[in-house]
Amino acid sequence: MSAHEFPNWHLESLTAHSGVGYDPVYGAVSTPVYQTVTYQHPGSELGPYDYSRTENPTRHATQEAINRLEKGAGTLLYSSGMAALTVLVQTLQQGDHVLITEDAYGGTYRIMVDLFSKFGVSSSMVNTRDLNQVEDHLGPRTRLVIVETPSNPLLRISPLAELAELVHAHHAELAVDNTFMTAVRQRPLEMGADYSVYSATKYLAGHNDVLAGAIVCKAPEQYRRLNDLTNATGSVPGPWDAWLLLRGLKTLAIRMDRQENNARALAQFLSTHDRVRSVYYPELAEPSVKAVHMEQASGYGAMLSFLLKDPDTHIALMDRLKVILPAVSLGGVESLITHPYNETHRELPEPMRRKLGIIPGLMRLSVGIEHIDDLLNDLSDGLRD
Repeated sequence: MSAHEFPNWHLESLTAHSGVGYDPVYGAVSTPVYQTVTYQHPGSELGPYDYSRTENPTRHATQEAINRLEKGAGTLLYSSGMAALTVLVQTLQQGDHVLITEDAYGGTYRIMVDLFSKFGVSSSMVNTRDLNQVEDHLGPRTRLVIVETPSNPLLRISPLAELAELVHAHHAELAVDNTFMTAVRQRPLEMGADYSVYSATKYLAGHNDVLAGAIVCKAPEQYRRLNDLTNATGSVPGPWDAWLLLRGLKTLAIRMDRQENNARALAQFLSTHDRVRSVYYPELAEPSVKAVHMEQASGYGAMLSFLLKDPDTHIALMDRLKVILPAVSLGGVESLITHPYNETHRELPEPMRRKLGIIPGLMRLSVGIEHIDDLLNDLSDGLRD
């Protein structure tokens, strides 16, 4: 099934029907787990599948489900979000240059600075909200720009359509990490991006029980290039992980609705709390920033961060919480809280962290589907004197 066979379906219907129609033999509504590596074929001619590193029916169904949501030219699944990013950067050559949102996830910084710099691919962290700064850093060897919007962990907003136009004018490609918003809230390809990149572990799977990544390509030639590289390197998920991701996709839209509603209420609560200095959430951003976000998104998402007035209280806060769990990762049905300064962004040099505002006392909160009263009571108890 192609991404264009359901032109009039709403995203809620597309997510609910993820994987439907992929059992031609028995018509199973739930896509089977094809737990096989190789496939019997007649004579000397290979069938549609030959080896699961190249393609697997369960993985194929999951890729097509994600592709339909973004109306892409093709989607590829990976064993993790970092594996997806690795394959994307592997399309580059020695001497090429990459621009990255300055407060991007620490693992992105690590893979570019600690790994790919050894192979001659350089990178620069840049404020992608500022088009002039981006243009100043776009050099003749810049081939890729990686943007997070909202960014992790400060929820900063970058203008996707304007960035796409600028990046393409310099003969580079734009990849957007869309993990926070997902296709039900933001579709980067429609804003001009070349790739929509995911840690599918997070909202797409949604249950903290599967590790996966995904890349959605805008153009067929981009998909073919990545597909060849993925087949060569083999960084794909197994069929069971692909099935778990497919199952999670079916409830993505309703989970995002509930989680976003909870996040909006918690952001408002925290914004008036006397132990909180600042709250970072797109709905609470200054009007011009909020307007940019709502031009390219249909909601505010379920991620927020807040800065404690007394940074030394962050341990007591996490120890008191009962409903909200202190743990890394995000996007699952359970609410999770983390301290980016010494957890998710510890790879960044301390001066860089502090300059960006990733400082002690900054807390990142992934809001789950629990009852809002329980979440409010939990935060209130955690923040008590």
